[in-house]
Amino acid sequence: MAEKTSYDFEVTPQEVDFTLRMTVPSLVGAVLDTAGVDARRKGFGIDELNKDNVSWVLSRMALEIDERPRQYAPYRIETWVNEFNRMLTTRNFMLLDADGRPFGRAVTQWCVIDLEARRAIDLTALAAMCADKIVDAPSPMEKPRKLAAIVPSDSREHRVVYSDIDFNRHVNTLRYVGMMFDMLPFERHLAARPMRFDIHFLHECSYGQLLGVGCEERGAETLFEISCEGRAAVRAALAWR
Repeated sequence: MAEKTSYDFEVTPQEVDFTLRMTVPSLVGAVLDTAGVDARRKGFGIDELNKDNVSWVLSRMALEIDERPRQYAPYRIETWVNEFNRMLTTRNFMLLDADGRPFGRAVTQWCVIDLEARRAIDLTALAAMCADKIVDAPSPMEKPRKLAAIVPSDSREHRVVYSDIDFNRHVNTLRYVGMMFDMLPFERHLAARPMRFDIHFLHECSYGQLLGVGCEERGAETLFEISCEGRAAVRAALAWR
């Protein structure tokens, strides 16, 4: 049985906002980068999958942050895969400060798409190949949840440009997260409160398409929906604790 793997980081000036704390989009980026590095190190990274014209795609993610680390602070991300089924695999993360204290955690669920057909494929064969990479440890938090449609109280438009596109030729996750956080009132970014962020991907968005970005305040949550060509592409929920 495999064991959890850890990677060390330091918060760079490019990753903080005017509070000198790491932004949520930057934290999402660090988590996803860790997933990519760990998968490649263990032999099932994007470069290996691309040989068969398939690739990893993030389906859902949930992130809890107790406190955002400050500029130049060292931190560690611990990661492990604990589930494979026919359509999804679950990868988990613990975010630890320099003293080993947790300040965040995340659960991600991934599928593999055929890059030509742009459809998810059966993971049975990959699961068998990666059986010795599974860690017998539970997820550190509640898994990502399915999110319902919203009734936006504020909305904007965004035309997908070159810098929005990632290696899978669709809009990068961090671009979506940035669009959502740009919808928040400026004062909200001053808060250093614990939070949970869920994001659920429904459809791909590509270069040149016009996106509608909407948000709705519902109780203690801010809900987001990004639509493309008349259908929901991404939904997210930000809950302050």
